[in-house]
Amino acid sequence: MTEIIQGTVERVTYCNEENGYSVIKVRMPMRKDLVSVVGNFVSVNPGEVLRMEGDWSFHARFGEQFKVERYETAAPATVEGIRKYLGSGLIKGIGPVMAKRIVNRFGDRTLEVIDAEPQKLAEVEGIGSYRLEQIRKAWEDQKDIRDLMVFLRSHGVSAAFAARIFKHYGKSSLEKVQENPYRLAMDVSGIGFITADKVARNLGFSVDSPLRAEAGILYVLQEATDEGHVCVPSLWLMEKSRELLEIPSPVLEEAVLRLVSEGRLVKENIPRGLSPSFESDAAIYLRGYHIAECQIAQRLLYLQAFKPLQRKVDPEAAIDWLRDKLPFKLAPLQEEAVKKALTEKVVVITGGPGTGKTTLIQAILAIYRKLGGHVCLAAPTGRAAKRLNESTRYPAGTLHRLLEFSPQLGGFQRNEQKPLSADLIIVDESSMLDTLLMHYLLKAVPSDATLVLVGDVDQLPSVGPGNVLRDIIASERFPVVRLTEIFRQAQKSSIVTNAHLIQQGKFPRLQRDSEDLQDFYFIEKEDPEEVSRIILKLCKERIPARFGLDPVESVQVLSPMHKGIIGAQRLNTVLQEALNPQKISIERGGRIFRLHDKVMQIRNNYDKDVFNGDLGRIQKIDMENQEVQVEIDGRSVPYDFSELDELVLAYAVSVHKAQGSEYPAVVFPLLTQHYLMLQRNLLYTAITRARKLVVIVGSKKALAIAVRNNKMQQRYTLLRERIMGGGSLTSNGPPACASDSGSDETAKI
Repeated sequence: MTEIIQGTVERVTYCNEENGYSVIKVRMPMRKDLVSVVGNFVSVNPGEVLRMEGDWSFHARFGEQFKVERYETAAPATVEGIRKYLGSGLIKGIGPVMAKRIVNRFGDRTLEVIDAEPQKLAEVEGIGSYRLEQIRKAWEDQKDIRDLMVFLRSHGVSAAFAARIFKHYGKSSLEKVQENPYRLAMDVSGIGFITADKVARNLGFSVDSPLRAEAGILYVLQEATDEGHVCVPSLWLMEKSRELLEIPSPVLEEAVLRLVSEGRLVKENIPRGLSPSFESDAAIYLRGYHIAECQIAQRLLYLQAFKPLQRKVDPEAAIDWLRDKLPFKLAPLQEEAVKKALTEKVVVITGGPGTGKTTLIQAILAIYRKLGGHVCLAAPTGRAAKRLNESTRYPAGTLHRLLEFSPQLGGFQRNEQKPLSADLIIVDESSMLDTLLMHYLLKAVPSDATLVLVGDVDQLPSVGPGNVLRDIIASERFPVVRLTEIFRQAQKSSIVTNAHLIQQGKFPRLQRDSEDLQDFYFIEKEDPEEVSRIILKLCKERIPARFGLDPVESVQVLSPMHKGIIGAQRLNTVLQEALNPQKISIERGGRIFRLHDKVMQIRNNYDKDVFNGDLGRIQKIDMENQEVQVEIDGRSVPYDFSELDELVLAYAVSVHKAQGSEYPAVVFPLLTQHYLMLQRNLLYTAITRARKLVVIVGSKKALAIAVRNNKMQQRYTLLRERIMGGGSLTSNGPPACASDSGSDETAKI
């Protein structure tokens, strides 16, 4: 039987921000114990008074509950309710301590004062002009955000997006969303087409609306870039768009033509026989990626052709000098690479672990420093740059730092107008270079400099779109030195020797009684739940006890997939509970972040100077300022509560996200449930992330499948063909590429 009850929210026990389902504890008059209330709510806070309509029920585990069907909210009426309400993190600038001070000063008039006479807050100790303005603005914004929350929830969309939408559009948020909800997918980070489409359909936009067709096509293309594609065949795009939108092909084709005419897409016809991936079909690009791919090819070829007059170095004499000066002897292939770095303008050096890539960088550095040349050392990630610095004892930084990225000034400050001051630029971990980053790098490489790309081409390709290193090698237009000899010191490592066996398609050595296999272990298990239990015990007890490694800082669990019993998501939940049972936490989007948690950034954020795959630790959870402080690469990075969807727990991460990183110990589950991801380059990449210890837990059958499967996931890119064609896909005339006309079109992606 339906009842109406009223009470004050004491605390929010659980809230799923995706659908609003919450469990709250409510204090009711005439009842001694708190009442459990469940239902879908829009941003309720402790201290609020709720008038609720629903039914009583009894849960076998949780006991008596009131299930809410409809509710109304009112401002808290009691002094204690107002204190809880203000101290709940509702208003930026007011935490529990400040809430108590304000309520002590104004009593039950507190909310009236904040709303109508906020200047009086200056009477409270600790509230100066800055904090007063912060509170006033946050109070006004909060009212607008709540209106937006109600609107979104009424249209079946998570209210968690409200703060992010408001941050982008401000007070005109509701108006802009109602006018064209599809702009959300293009303007607001974290909101995709599916969410925008849900709002639009509820607002009455037709299935075949031109706005819907254009937004859907852009969404399909953006999803393709997230999967590593730089472009896609036109027929592929039409098929995927039809599946998503259920719109006839003529409507979609018209939408593509409009997007091309507006300059948002580029459609390029592919000559017959040029690329088996396209089979004479047209290639469709987001404009920025087309510019980037074209200019990578053109700039590489230009750089290779430019021969500075002043460079006259006898490579043989340089090698003789090295033999006397270096404490180590170079192998023949290493000597060849040194000579190429002295005589060529673009050089690729590739090889697996233990083949002397770092030694080679040291040798090349020594010669250029002897010649008085200016050298720049860089890597795509902070961790890779730090390793490069430690191994060479020469300054090294990330490419973003090298290219002087500035969110305030808008983009990379080093470019063709302000190139790097360098005679030699060495980029380590070049397999991680995606299309956009390579484009930005080449814009800043001076024409008389030498570019040396060092990396392991057998690893997984970059997280971002493209297959840059592999395409450059496959074009056969630039000198490539592939290092194959494993040096004596590296031969003592079973991680190194097994990585090379896997790379050759051979089964790794798994004997446990051999003295030279103390860094590589295989624990054979078939049941996923048992694998999960063993991983937990390895991380929490066995590895720290046996090897003295910190279970959070030094042990990294890598998983082939995100979902499933031994996927990264579930393993993170299990490991968080075991390794960091902290009480101080914040819950957002169904995810709990605790103080000291290990976290990972999952998208590039140029404003914060943090990038996809960066690892950090949570230093502080500030309820008053609604902010989480995360230490990343030795610096503190602030995240507003509304930005926490950019972070995930990182006790376990996917192998793709681990590229460019190294860890003292790697634990890797491998079962046939991962069948779609059982590939040689994925297994090889996982193993080569470890410096001291690898433990694989799983089945030999899954291991054998991964070793045998050398078929790589296809990525649509035409960089190889452009380089082979002299910068163009056609054999006559200038390259059919969009020009950036001095502006940075790629920044609009």
